[in-house]
Amino acid sequence: MDFNALHHQNHPLLIANVWDASSALAAQQAGYHALGTSSAAIASLLGYEDGEGMHFDELLFIVTRIKAVTALPLSVDLEAGYGNTTSRIIENIRCLAQAGVIGINLEDSHVVNGVRSLDDAHAFADRLQEITEACPGMFINVRTDTFLLNVEDTLEQTIYRGQLYAARGANGFFVPGVTQPDSIAALAQHVTLPLNVMCMPMIPDFATLASLGVRRISMGNFIHAATQSRLKELLSKVQQNQNFVDIFSHENNR
Repeated sequence: MDFNALHHQNHPLLIANVWDASSALAAQQAGYHALGTSSAAIASLLGYEDGEGMHFDELLFIVTRIKAVTALPLSVDLEAGYGNTTSRIIENIRCLAQAGVIGINLEDSHVVNGVRSLDDAHAFADRLQEITEACPGMFINVRTDTFLLNVEDTLEQTIYRGQLYAARGANGFFVPGVTQPDSIAALAQHVTLPLNVMCMPMIPDFATLASLGVRRISMGNFIHAATQSRLKELLSKVQQNQNFVDIFSHENNR
């Protein structure tokens, strides 16, 4: 089943968000059918803040290492495109395609001096159309941050943007931060694109999301964050206890 078809099943596509070759292998071994990178996780791995702090070439290197160890479909979080011009963004997408990537996330916001702001919807849509026409084989999952930024008339603004982006060639619609069932159902009903939601503390279970019309579920940076928390916990216990008992404690629970 190709990547696009995975978004049109009876149950949502659960994407494993990974950040390096080892996490990609772990997801494959756990039985996932597709992978997505987490920009925040990769930035953390390389010592950067999220928001295109790293260079595109660094992102591309991580992507090539992931593709070297797994044949699972891979979608890359390209943030705002890693380019100041549409032509540069298109060039970046083509580089990813050459590396074997079949999808990207492209967001309608930018981070400047640590502050994220929404782009003008029509300016972004114009750029999106150029990109989709230049990269017809790439699954472009457009992310809007209307809910994360709590804009005025959030639901109406999100539906408006989703319909606009659908008309300009987007393949999917990613709305991180939406958790209320009625809002999720409205988005699925009024935007024709496959709806992608993200792991959040109050997000409904997967069966409920499926009944609401969700077609794709992402993890964001949360799996990576939980892994880092466990790493810090283990390192602290070794330092505090002056032994390695906690490292091997899981073996005693098998």
